[in-house]
Amino acid sequence: MIHALVSGCVSFAIAVALGWPIVRYLRAQKAGKSISEYQPASHQKKAGTPTFGGFIIWLPTFLVTAVAVNWIDHRSILLPLAMIGITGAAGFVDDLGSLQHRRQRGLSWRFKIAFVTLLAVGAAWILYDHVDVQSINVPWSGKYELGAWYLPIAVLTIVATTSAVAVTDGLDALAGGTTLVAFVAYGIIAFIQGQQFVATFAFIIAGANLGFLWYNAHPAMVIMGDTGALALGSSLAVVALMTGHWLILPVIGVVFVAEALSNVVQIGYFKLTRGRRVFRRAPLHHHFEELGWAETQVVTRFWLVGIVGAMLGVALALAVPAGGVS
Repeated sequence: MIHALVSGCVSFAIAVALGWPIVRYLRAQKAGKSISEYQPASHQKKAGTPTFGGFIIWLPTFLVTAVAVNWIDHRSILLPLAMIGITGAAGFVDDLGSLQHRRQRGLSWRFKIAFVTLLAVGAAWILYDHVDVQSINVPWSGKYELGAWYLPIAVLTIVATTSAVAVTDGLDALAGGTTLVAFVAYGIIAFIQGQQFVATFAFIIAGANLGFLWYNAHPAMVIMGDTGALALGSSLAVVALMTGHWLILPVIGVVFVAEALSNVVQIGYFKLTRGRRVFRRAPLHHHFEELGWAETQVVTRFWLVGIVGAMLGVALALAVPAGGVS
């Protein structure tokens, strides 16, 4: 655990050191984000804030993982790294379309879902056939093999988590803080399991995320964008699957679940009733803004819910009886 924690601290230090020159470069390139008319009016002051902040997370993650994790003996760690690289690249392309004064539009949500699904199919097969984690851990019951049923479950887990984290990325430090808590929780779970390399990787991302939050704290100097959100979501899902504790991911990621469901409910109800809404504005963080909560209040309270969810999730993981596969 000492190695994992120190690796996270090094990742944080590198992220903080790289953050300022990255922010300055993005400003010089005028990589300011445009703000959608569908967001609260108070968000228009964010227009022009540089996006692509995900690079502050991923550069330290790759650098520290290359040194701190023995990936030659633990080649499975290359899977979440590959997910970061591929989904981060797709997010970068999407963020290009969100810049001010740019005619090119970002990727459509249909394309992003299809792309992530295709990627998830490949990741699920690797987890099933090469990493050998095709099981489910049930609290107070035990560990059970799923066989081929694991494949669609893994695909759904990756697609849903990636999408939910992307939806959560709407306020300063919201997605960064909640994913940070989730990675710490899975780092603890992996350490308890004896998967030191997975724990180290989780804390490396957590440390880099902390470094990003140094610049993303309200009022944000840089925005994560899909460059960061898609990669965070996909890698979190893979880490959860590698521990075998994907069943408790909705508990550890309770904020992501609430955010994604609020979008689904709002859109579905709007279509069914031809214009009526359940929430004042979706996703959920905007609803609370419309109720009069300050942005910092929304973020802090969502963090608190996320921390409680993480604590409960780790407790549920500990409640899985030790022993063989049933």
